[in-house]
Amino acid sequence: MAEIVYPPVLWTALTAFKLLDLRFRLEGTERIPRSGGAVLVSNHVSYLDFVFAGFAAHPAGRLVRFMAKKEVFDHPVSGPLMRGMHHIPVDRSAGAGAYDAAVRALKDGEIIGNFAEATISRSFTIKEIKSGPIRMAAEAGVPVIPVALWGGQRLWTKGRPRKLLQRHVPITILVGEPMPPGPGDDLAALTGELRRRMADLLDEAQRTYPDQRRGVWWQPAHLGGTAPTPEEAAALDAAARPRRA
Repeated sequence: MAEIVYPPVLWTALTAFKLLDLRFRLEGTERIPRSGGAVLVSNHVSYLDFVFAGFAAHPAGRLVRFMAKKEVFDHPVSGPLMRGMHHIPVDRSAGAGAYDAAVRALKDGEIIGNFAEATISRSFTIKEIKSGPIRMAAEAGVPVIPVALWGGQRLWTKGRPRKLLQRHVPITILVGEPMPPGPGDDLAALTGELRRRMADLLDEAQRTYPDQRRGVWWQPAHLGGTAPTPEEAAALDAAARPRRA
């Protein structure tokens, strides 16, 4: 597969990180396989999570093919970039095509990136997750690798103004232990276990974050922040659905 677009996009992102002096903490990146397929499943707190989750695979020299909503591919700017990087469009009204494309890519040895919560979590906690990543991994015979991202919401997230030029922001990226689904495994139970592992990783990322201010919007309510509680966030999401439709 020719890589004409992905390397310069990655180089541009890494250069921007350096210029902004983003303070990265990466742990567990040795768990990303240097060859062969895997499903990278990350929490979702910002519009930049594609970049940061992909960065988790950078030390292993891997490129991540993300599953993203079809609308991103329809955009005149992001669309050509997404297609050029061989990401996978997801039509939420007919998701079987994206699922099949992801399984084929996994069998071909690609790393597929997936945000199993489907949308950004306004509460900055783990929402209910979809079973797709576990099912894809089981069908392709590859591991699922949980990832926790924290800090990107301070730059750009749902319902807040963009602050993409903010400097010195700490960004935490934690990679968890791989989960290899096997034939005959209870996929529902594995999905629940994946969610638990993601929640534990995110809790570690939040509690060990260098900036522990209370009363700020980007901190979850249970750690003294003013972000919506999970219940309040669910109500906000429900109210937004008719507007999106």
